[in-house]
Amino acid sequence: MSGSRKIFRNKPSQGKTRGEPIDMNISLLTFTAALLALTLSCAVAEEKKAADNTDRNKQDQGAKTKTPMDQSNKPEDIKLAATIRKMVVADKSLSSTAKNCKIITSGGMVTLRGPVNTAEEKATIEAHAVMSSSKEKVLSQLEVKAPK
Repeated sequence: MSGSRKIFRNKPSQGKTRGEPIDMNISLLTFTAALLALTLSCAVAEEKKAADNTDRNKQDQGAKTKTPMDQSNKPEDIKLAATIRKMVVADKSLSSTAKNCKIITSGGMVTLRGPVNTAEEKATIEAHAVMSSSKEKVLSQLEVKAPK
């Protein structure tokens, strides 16, 4: 028996005598199957967890959509964006999601983009922008998140 190795399980009534042999292959096979199942379940969990804004990033690649890179460096545009941002951040009724909306100004035009939690938040941010500019110069692309 030089090539194969057997382990014996003692029965409680037998003391120190040899009991039934345990097949090492079954133990190894069970361990391997459990390890494989764990690995596959982790891979599936990671596959389902995708970035929330992947589709949005694809939309933003077009020239039609304003992004923060379109923000003008003219002093009046920077001042207008800063004024609106200060009003939005100071508003205690807005959620952090709403406070993180994009405010892009270029040529006196204001573009508002991003998700907000409620229609009230959307209206509040739009009102802040209109107070700093005018209704004709505000383009709102704010989106109310669907309730979960």
